[in-house]
Amino acid sequence: MKKLSARRRHPLAAVVVLLLALAATGGLYAAFAPADKAQADTSAQSLNIDEGKKLYDVGCASCHGTGGQGSSDGPSLVGVGAAAVDFQVGTGRMPAQQPGPQIEQKKVQYSQGDIKQLAAYVASLGAGPSIPTSQEYDPAGSDVAKGGELFRTNCTQCHNFIGEGGALTNGKFAPGLEGVTPKHMYEAMQTGPQSMPNFPDTTMPTKQKQQIIAYVQAVNGSQSESPGGLDLGGLGPVSEGLFAWIFGLGALIAVAVWIAAHTAKAKKS
Repeated sequence: MKKLSARRRHPLAAVVVLLLALAATGGLYAAFAPADKAQADTSAQSLNIDEGKKLYDVGCASCHGTGGQGSSDGPSLVGVGAAAVDFQVGTGRMPAQQPGPQIEQKKVQYSQGDIKQLAAYVASLGAGPSIPTSQEYDPAGSDVAKGGELFRTNCTQCHNFIGEGGALTNGKFAPGLEGVTPKHMYEAMQTGPQSMPNFPDTTMPTKQKQQIIAYVQAVNGSQSESPGGLDLGGLGPVSEGLFAWIFGLGALIAVAVWIAAHTAKAKKS
């Protein structure tokens, strides 16, 4: 016991105990850590990138360059992120059918698996917004009224009050939002496709994006049953006032002319 007590007071005793503790911790981690799962995830991601590059070389490189650096026919894809690919390819806008002031939505050309692989490859070219999870873009329980405020502040200038879209300059336009999935609306806000500005989380947090999605879904769901009758395109008070001025005042003028004409006839007779 005296020998053991003396060793415990040795200057290197603390170092020995620390080394033994580290060795034990490392052994336990090696025994219980999910190494196989981590290796499997890494292998799957590498496979997605490799397969995505093959798809990219066939369908995208002619415009965006062999390494995504861009060309005169297409912008650089370095740093756009997986979300931009998922939106553009997932809505059929890419691959583009023909050049023009704006690439329009069309039938989707790739399967969801191919889109995932393309997105993985483009994401490997540079950091950018990732594909959102369902928890991020699900608008369930969001404040629709607050979403309406955010939409009117940030979106109505182009998409109008209920998201029906509208014309922009130089042949461009803001597309209608009816039928757009929550995922693609979220990705559009994250990445800012074509003429649209982007709203990263630092500018517009996830909660606010969900509120905007909830509002768009609410107004699109009620367009066929407008409580005010004819919705006049949902353009707001300007279109309603113009309708009243042209048709309402025009009808009054027509009635006044008709009355004057019949009064003149009555006097002559």
